[in-house]
Amino acid sequence: MPTELAALAAGVSRATVRKWASRGKLTRYGRPGRAEYDLEEIREILEGKR
Repeated sequence: MPTELAALAAGVSRATVRKWASRGKLTRYGRPGRAEYDLEEIREILEGKR
């Protein structure tokens, strides 16, 4: 899912999603300029499993 939707799903800002990815907490998929994230990974972060 795109950054904006990932942020909405997690209840955080887009910047937070990008920080998670840059710190290796969340895997960034997609092409340059088009980041995509896995909803299951976001759920794991929110549940404290990552």
